[in-house]
Amino acid sequence: MSATLKHDNIMVEDVEKDVYSISSSAATDKGVPAGIDAEVAKFFAEESQPGAIVIDDATNRRLRWMVHKRVLVVMVVTYFAQTLDKGTINFASIMGIVEDNHLVGQQYAWLTTCVYIAILAWEFPTNRLIQRLPVAKYLAFNIIAWGAVLACTAACTNFAGLVTVRTLLGIFECVCQPAFVFLSTMWYTREEQALVIGAFYSMNGFQQCVGGLIAYGIAHIEGAALKNWQILFTLLGCVTVVWGIFVLFWLPDSPIRATCWSKEDRILIAERVRKNETGIQNKQFKMYQVVEALTDPTVWAVTLISFTNALPTGGLGAFSNIILKAFGFTQLQTYLLAIAQGAIIMAFLFSAAWLSGRFNNKLLFAFIYTLPNIAGTIVFLTVPTNSHTKVGLLIAFYATQGFGAVAVLNLAVMSGNVAGRTKQVIASSLVFIAWAVGNAVGPQVFRANDGPRYIKAFIAHIVVYGVQLATIVALRARLMRLNVLKRRAQGQKETQASGEDREERISHSHAFDDLTDKENPDFRYVY
Repeated sequence: MSATLKHDNIMVEDVEKDVYSISSSAATDKGVPAGIDAEVAKFFAEESQPGAIVIDDATNRRLRWMVHKRVLVVMVVTYFAQTLDKGTINFASIMGIVEDNHLVGQQYAWLTTCVYIAILAWEFPTNRLIQRLPVAKYLAFNIIAWGAVLACTAACTNFAGLVTVRTLLGIFECVCQPAFVFLSTMWYTREEQALVIGAFYSMNGFQQCVGGLIAYGIAHIEGAALKNWQILFTLLGCVTVVWGIFVLFWLPDSPIRATCWSKEDRILIAERVRKNETGIQNKQFKMYQVVEALTDPTVWAVTLISFTNALPTGGLGAFSNIILKAFGFTQLQTYLLAIAQGAIIMAFLFSAAWLSGRFNNKLLFAFIYTLPNIAGTIVFLTVPTNSHTKVGLLIAFYATQGFGAVAVLNLAVMSGNVAGRTKQVIASSLVFIAWAVGNAVGPQVFRANDGPRYIKAFIAHIVVYGVQLATIVALRARLMRLNVLKRRAQGQKETQASGEDREERISHSHAFDDLTDKENPDFRYVY
């Protein structure tokens, strides 16, 4: 290790290393073993000497805050912009966009559905591009592009124009979630990932708060050349373009390329995530990992949960303001209640992320946070809408906002249990394709002739929640069993403990070798 790394709070242990393992001892004249990313190999070979780096708590906190400022801030603000931009159609629905564009029947619902159809079509290509291209540059390009498209929405005068810009919006925006999950695995430990994913995902709720205020303010503009909904789209689109330009210069592509920090800190940041056993990057597309992903029940379980959790979300997201208004609230009250709705979403998200970390149990809390959704939906089905019941119906509606917490925990389960970069690409594509399908189908469940209570839609929600609970239970049992088998294969104590047991001594010598979770003997599943 370089002299500048010999600091009081960094200890180096000499351990025997396999020269074919990409680690801090990977300098070798034999070249890069097949399958290992050449840039990763070169980074560790040039920047370090034999030995395992052990980082103490103080150094770990310093490194984490460095990453927060460059990475987490970008993820949080970008996701806020995405949810705000995507959610503008909800606020515009009661600003006159339906009447001004002569929308009839299911056409308004199709404005949400077409976004998710575009995501469905483009999800795998964008995941492959995230793997192949510098992720920060690709993300910045998409942010600028969707901001420009959003601003162009103000020029639309009919259904065809709106469908076109909304479809393009889906293509450019679908980079966000897979890119952020990838960045979470690259920059953060598995213990931190639920809170990190929860932080950016909570912007779904914050968007409701801020979006409601913005919409309320713009709704009171009178006498302007543009209509209120046109001002909303133009303003948010231009701000998004400016943010995309900032991201282009601020966000590092990886710890290896983060020239904003010293070489020593870049090594420590990379070593900090060694125990994830999911690597940093690998640009090679490996067919055997594709096959493994497509035949792995774990991948299909998180995919199914993504679908069942997204279907109710898609409908409630697109129709929430219309539903609230149907409960008997005025337009002003509907805007203000959206703020409370956003705060409740954030409370669900952060409490789930914190509790899952505190008790090291993600899937158990995913099960628990599905239950309020079921309770709220049952109320919708059984309680009539009148002036005496609207407060109770509002509470029930807020109870259905637990879907965000389940989504965060499901993404954390996926990011923590799928290793091998190509396998991650396939798993991520499937999960977000399922999410897109759920969101695309969701608004279509709310049929125009079934309003204002949408009984059939809520019956469908009850069914998919039941499927979700069963899948969560089955996935947890599977991951527990896999950990027993992993430990048995290494001659360790056969426990079902989530992640690495304290009594285990794992060398993590294959952490950056781009092995799948099945291939890597050191991998432990988290649930």
